[in-house]
Amino acid sequence: MFKREFMLALAACCLVTAAAPAAAADLLTTVKARGTLKVALEGTYPPFNYKEKNGELAGYDVDVAKLLATRLGVKVEFVSSEWASILAGLAANKYDVIISQVGINPKREQAFDFSQPYIYSMPQLIVRNNDSAVYTTLADLKGKRLGVGQGSVYEQQAKAVPGVGIRSYAAAPETMADLAAGRIDAALNDSLMSAYLLKISKLPIKAGARVGAVERMGIPFKKGNPAFKQALNQALAEAAADGSLKAISLKWFGVDVSKAP
Repeated sequence: MFKREFMLALAACCLVTAAAPAAAADLLTTVKARGTLKVALEGTYPPFNYKEKNGELAGYDVDVAKLLATRLGVKVEFVSSEWASILAGLAANKYDVIISQVGINPKREQAFDFSQPYIYSMPQLIVRNNDSAVYTTLADLKGKRLGVGQGSVYEQQAKAVPGVGIRSYAAAPETMADLAAGRIDAALNDSLMSAYLLKISKLPIKAGARVGAVERMGIPFKKGNPAFKQALNQALAEAAADGSLKAISLKWFGVDVSKAP
């Protein structure tokens, strides 16, 4: 999540007053009449949403968006947006919803309505398979070397713990390589990204303890659309009940990230 959440927090502050609901038809009526659900995403954030070599969009968010559109009885229309302006685009009616790992927090809820969470994450350690040490908190890493993403919220979190040696990396693969080689003792990343990295990695590393608060990701849309909110939440609830969300989670992460830990 890293710098993305910081940028969205700034954008949300500016949109609290700008996103007041206007008198208009409920979004569900609009979407049904149009026959499409316009979904914004970055398209540059694997494994959540990205473009494959053939130009086709893929990722967890993409599969969730297609599933929900089908359950609403419409087709999905994807709109790519830079992360810094994605909330502003929603406020300006450039699309109906954002399905691109938007965390639910009070500031954003002042500006937009959200669906129920469809994916959960939290900070998580990654350690070597052969490491017999047990790290259940960041404080347990006192005197050890911890790898974090450069400029990330996890870097800030780690630096707040006295005695932990911090090594910052520009990319997660480099962090994982140094961990496997023993140049650091553990790595700290988002649990979703950790699950994906471990799923595709052949390195002798494994998931460690989760060491922070749970973050809920939801689908934001403009306020004043109660029928749409009810229909969207019903679609999500049904997808959770019949195992569809779990199947998408297992496909991309190897674990079920659609339920709160």
